[in-house]
Amino acid sequence: MECGRKLGFLPDVLELSALEPASNGRWLALTPSAQGTHYHQCRHYSQDDACNWMVPVEDPEPFCIACRLNQVIPNLNKPGNRELWLRIERRKRRLVYDLRRHHLPVFSRQVDYERGLAFAFLEDEPSDLEFNHLDQGNQIMTGHANGLITINIAEADDVERERMRIQMNEQQRTLLGHFRHESGHYYWDLLVRDGPLLDRVRTLFGDERQDYSSALQNYYDKGPPPDWQQQWVSAYASSHPWEDWAECWAHLLQIVDTLETAVAIGMAPVEAISDDMDVRIEHWVQLAMHINLLNRSLDQPDPYPFVLTPKVVEKLKLVNEVIGLSGYSH
Repeated sequence: MECGRKLGFLPDVLELSALEPASNGRWLALTPSAQGTHYHQCRHYSQDDACNWMVPVEDPEPFCIACRLNQVIPNLNKPGNRELWLRIERRKRRLVYDLRRHHLPVFSRQVDYERGLAFAFLEDEPSDLEFNHLDQGNQIMTGHANGLITINIAEADDVERERMRIQMNEQQRTLLGHFRHESGHYYWDLLVRDGPLLDRVRTLFGDERQDYSSALQNYYDKGPPPDWQQQWVSAYASSHPWEDWAECWAHLLQIVDTLETAVAIGMAPVEAISDDMDVRIEHWVQLAMHINLLNRSLDQPDPYPFVLTPKVVEKLKLVNEVIGLSGYSH
């Protein structure tokens, strides 16, 4: 049954809610968890139809907590860019949902320029000279630097992304995966570098103080160690401890998000989203096997081409522990 009401996502309570129009562009959220709170639409919702998130009326910001993280968006007057941007925005909001679900700190550079999170969605041959340090030749490189996550909008093109996946010999390459991976670098700086678990992270993942550029060059020249699957969740994770951390971080976000969806649609029991990592992993392995088998029946590649060895599980547990200790003030 359809009620005909407008819908909006409420990031403060992490729920999609029906909305009742009120005065002065305000909306009353009808979900019980909102407790009668009034909201206004994110500017990218009301003006651009590019977002469906809401902002509590007492918040003076015109943009929602996800859109206010944008530092640069593509030139939307260029044909095709709006469609790519919309795909990117959907994945970015999914990432912010992931982060909020884990109670991780999410704040913009307007709040704290030195430690805040920001996004730049750029295309090859950028005109903004401020970001030329990210330009290798004429190609924008997806990556993270000092809180700024840069995404090449070509990654939102399915054909281009698959071409890059094959060229880079990656098991899996997704747009949301880029967001999750790069956020791992950001949270390493925010939570691990000066945090209480740094020594344990170095013991398990390796010492990140080894030369990063040399390590990556060695990986691209020689590839991963022959036994990489025993120690790392992906071949790329073997290139440097920072990349190992970011790959495991992204992997944990993927596991928890997918399990939550599976529970919501009846494909997994509610205990699958337990805070107990052993319980999570047990249910995840079973669910991933079922997803792969379904895809094979549809003559599609395995969406989960990974193996969780005891070493990888140990790393995932430590990432989860860091997240659990992420009480951060700014």
